[in-house]
Amino acid sequence: MDEQRHPVDHELVEAAALVARTRSHGDNHTMAAAARTREGRIVTGVNVYHFTGGPCAELVAIGAAATQGSYELDTMVAVGDRDRGVVPPCGRCRQVLLDYFPDLRVIVGTGDGLRAVPVRELLPESYVWADHQMDGDG
Repeated sequence: MDEQRHPVDHELVEAAALVARTRSHGDNHTMAAAARTREGRIVTGVNVYHFTGGPCAELVAIGAAATQGSYELDTMVAVGDRDRGVVPPCGRCRQVLLDYFPDLRVIVGTGDGLRAVPVRELLPESYVWADHQMDGDG
């Protein structure tokens, strides 16, 4: 997929990079995510590391969007601290993103090779939670 068919939202990448540079301190917050809502707003989040587990930056951004009344996301990107650049979502986040936002585009790649891909391409032949929910007739 090229940038012409799936343009990269560079403003979104920079928003995540800014949060990674300014809000990711120490080992507890090492990743930042930015999501663009369907209304065009940008929401951000950082991961919350804890040895018992903790949410990734993408999941925190989903929660931040919801607290602002946005439940439809268009595009998301994660950026690592210490100038690590764009980092693809982990498997758990890929599944959550697919389940909640099946039409979401996720920015992946490195440097000039960034591209926005449908979340379905990041998790091919996957289990889709919504496909297996009771429809209330049974």
